[in-house]
Amino acid sequence: MTTRRELANAIRALSMDAVQAAQSGHPGAPMGMADIAEVLWNDFLRHNPANPHWPNRDRFVMSNGHGSMLVYSLLHLTGYDVPMEALRQFRQLDSGTPGHPEVGDTPGVETTTGPLGQGLANAVGMALAEHILAGQFNRPGHPLVDHFTYCFLGDGCLMEGISHEACSLAGTLGLGKLVAVYDDNGISIDGKVRQWFTDDTPARFRAYGWHVVEAVDGHDAEAVRAAIETARTVTDRPSLICAKTTIGFGAPNVCGTHGVHGAPLGDDEIQASREFLGWDHPPFEIPDSVYDRWDARARGNAAEAQWRQTLAAYREAHPELAADFERRMAGELPSTFAAHAQAFIEKAQAEGGDDASRKHSQAVLNGFGPHLPELTGGSADLTGSNNTWWKDCSAVSAEDPGGNYLFYGVREFGMTAIMNGMALHGGLIPYAGTFLVFSDYARNAVRMAALMGVRSILVYTHDSIGLGEDGPTHQPIEQLPALRLIPNLDVWRPCDLTETAVAWQMALTRNDGPSAMALSRQKLPHQSRQNDEIEGIRRGGYILREPAVEPQGIIMASGSEVGMAMDAADALEARGHAIRVVSVPCLERFLAQSAAYRESILPAAIQARAAVEAAQPDSWRALVRHDVGLVGLRQFGASAPGDRVYEHMGLTTDAVVSALEQQLEQ
Repeated sequence: MTTRRELANAIRALSMDAVQAAQSGHPGAPMGMADIAEVLWNDFLRHNPANPHWPNRDRFVMSNGHGSMLVYSLLHLTGYDVPMEALRQFRQLDSGTPGHPEVGDTPGVETTTGPLGQGLANAVGMALAEHILAGQFNRPGHPLVDHFTYCFLGDGCLMEGISHEACSLAGTLGLGKLVAVYDDNGISIDGKVRQWFTDDTPARFRAYGWHVVEAVDGHDAEAVRAAIETARTVTDRPSLICAKTTIGFGAPNVCGTHGVHGAPLGDDEIQASREFLGWDHPPFEIPDSVYDRWDARARGNAAEAQWRQTLAAYREAHPELAADFERRMAGELPSTFAAHAQAFIEKAQAEGGDDASRKHSQAVLNGFGPHLPELTGGSADLTGSNNTWWKDCSAVSAEDPGGNYLFYGVREFGMTAIMNGMALHGGLIPYAGTFLVFSDYARNAVRMAALMGVRSILVYTHDSIGLGEDGPTHQPIEQLPALRLIPNLDVWRPCDLTETAVAWQMALTRNDGPSAMALSRQKLPHQSRQNDEIEGIRRGGYILREPAVEPQGIIMASGSEVGMAMDAADALEARGHAIRVVSVPCLERFLAQSAAYRESILPAAIQARAAVEAAQPDSWRALVRHDVGLVGLRQFGASAPGDRVYEHMGLTTDAVVSALEQQLEQ
């Protein structure tokens, strides 16, 4: 009979063979964690290779994503659509087996991992989503949402600060369906980690409020099984299993050293490993007896079928809730939302009102929120400043999981990566806020959201020097253009309530990537426009002011500087110049429009152009013909009232007038 060690050795063989074929990769972690993975996937993980997306599956995350061949081996062996040829083509273009796991590329991969620690935070987000959805949907006798999130992680994940942010919050929220397995092998790229990592990890996690199982022999299948079984019974807090392993287990000459961490073993060591493991099969060849023991398709179909029966009973007992659950898990908005949103936008335009766009954002949440039960908000300890709380919010807690608002504490990076996990889980649309300047703390998680194409909404308030007295440490200068450099991220900077409402509508209806809102602290003037001009906002840029005669020049602006642009156009008109004003609330959306549309807004024949924005101005360089037309900020701010800082920094109506006039007079 095939033994558990033989099943684990199939992972080891596939991993070392694939890395060798690619001549790059990380064999150490897959070989070291193979025994743990075998127990988890064969004895506990509830999944269905024939349907990787059924809602109540367990989620598996490999936070130490450099060990991706562990994941690909597991998916192949258990019956997912990951053929042997994909393993042979590991790390090659369009292989489906990229160097680090990427969601959407490989069936069964739940999140993109590689930047260490973020997979762990994603797993917290997935477990948090399960916690919230269970609180919102489960009813006595109907456990509709009831699954675990399992996460593998390495010492590098624990060294990253994001692990503290995410795991501290997970403990506070009592995420009892989260089980993390720490691969404690004592080795990283630079060598033995005891030279730089001597934390008492079990004590650290107990301090977070986690249940900890320590000193587990990661190569003893029964010890691993007992540890996971124990962790699953502790449902009031997350669990960490500290598993002692040997990196590169099975490679007799290099196991336990940094030499096996991130390089192919070489032909000689692979042969020695085969002999040591008693694996006498050629590269990429798995015996039928091993495949038979690994095959999870039958039990996966049975697990899903059993849950479908639970869903059917739930549908009969609670038909409206069931319909809402299925809609939300499909990622669809309510059928009535579009009409509600349009009515709100038209009312916003009709009623107007000068206010800060952060307060406009809260007004939109109050308007849209009652029609979107999946909307789940939060803030990094700035709820009152970000205006992310709306009238029907209730806080999520360990005791009351059915809420729709999270107090993340001062954890910008962790918050953003947790949101990614929530969005990936499905059933929720997460949004959360901080100050724009602190988007830098979260930047890599924002990048990962864009890379994965998840629908998360990043609310960044206090978006300019207009925040005033807090001074240059809190006044963003380079953050707007830096965010705009991230592919697949829509950055919205609305100028009034109407633009803010459209920005939220676009962010909510987008299902292929994240959106960021840059919102002001100071009041902004409402702008006059017709309802048929609102479509231009959705396109990211449109004509807000058109002179009575053919325009001679164009002023472009976003957000708080749109009012300044309008004032400058009035001043130039008084001097005899016909000026068009173009509001560009989302530069990415505008640049993605057809050439014909962009030409209708910014005709090539009109060379005199200025762009004004309270930020480093290079985002606008492609749309402005002369550097003199870039009116922005190239130095840090100052501490003073907002209007005084604008004047001190030279970001004024007169500066815009001068920038355009210099071009008109040439």
